[in-house]
Amino acid sequence: MFSTHARYRPSLVALHWLTLLLLIGVYATIELRGLFPRGSDARQLIKTAHFFLGISVFGLTLLRLLVRASSPTPPIAPVPPTWQKLAAGAMALALYGLMLVTPVLGYLLLNAEGTSPALGGWALPSLMAAQDTLGDALKEWHESIAVAGYWLIGLHALAALYHHHVRHDDTLLRMTFRR
Repeated sequence: MFSTHARYRPSLVALHWLTLLLLIGVYATIELRGLFPRGSDARQLIKTAHFFLGISVFGLTLLRLLVRASSPTPPIAPVPPTWQKLAAGAMALALYGLMLVTPVLGYLLLNAEGTSPALGGWALPSLMAAQDTLGDALKEWHESIAVAGYWLIGLHALAALYHHHVRHDDTLLRMTFRR
């Protein structure tokens, strides 16, 4: 139906969907955390998984930006109105901001709480000394941006479905693997 040049590179498509899976894990772990009592090993495991997944989202997003910078953006057929192109650009910036800023704030939050996080037994560096007041502010920012992420991700998905089922353009198909 659509030629291969009308799609994103397969590596970028794979990174996009892998990022979605990681984000589902990030949000699921923080929501499931409340099922376990404070101080329990299970709750600590969930928090560690949340941190690991968040750092993974950060790293994958940096890789996505590199791949995207080295790849042409396939055109949408039929061409959408200018306002939709501008809205899509703003959404992309907001989503990339979410995937970069939220993990950084989470990392700094752990540092401000006096924690030097570890991944796979490797202690990551602490970038600051413990600071209660800053920790409270970082927690608020981290959580507020994460809540906004629910909305951004939901709107992104709805826009893709709108383009596919209402406008009948190839916006969604550009981010799928070719059959």
